[in-house]
Amino acid sequence: MLTVIDEYTRECLAIDVTRNLHNGDVLERLAWLMTTRSVPKYIRSDNGAEFTAKAVRNWLSHAGVSTLHIEPGSPWENGFIESFNGKLRDELLNGKILYTLREAKVLINRWRTHYNMVRPHSSLGYRPPAPETRIIRVVIVPSEACLATLRSPLTGQPHATALA
Repeated sequence: MLTVIDEYTRECLAIDVTRNLHNGDVLERLAWLMTTRSVPKYIRSDNGAEFTAKAVRNWLSHAGVSTLHIEPGSPWENGFIESFNGKLRDELLNGKILYTLREAKVLINRWRTHYNMVRPHSSLGYRPPAPETRIIRVVIVPSEACLATLRSPLTGQPHATALA
């Protein structure tokens, strides 16, 4: 599983669930995130083979992104993702038996949406990192009586009145 967190906003940008994670999977996800979001100054990661691969390092270098690898056996150096992974495990994975990869993807993505849009975070003043925004469109449909007052009494055509 590849989990990507924005350290500043605490938003979970992606969780990729797969049986085997390769450097190509990491590059594909990072390219998508950098295209849809922005290019970060740095990426902090563990020293897994998919992150230390030459292709990933070269690609990040060409993109102008620095890498910060944590020391092996030092999870406190990557506290945000370790905390996130603990919450994912405690709130979802420990309480479910996931029978198929598809089921795992659906349930984990549903949890990610809840984590980002609903779940309060103490470090953010008990607000979610990416609350759902609702756009309310107000459509005013004037009644016939209202339209009659906006028409010129002489021609019956709509007219404008300047107010001073």
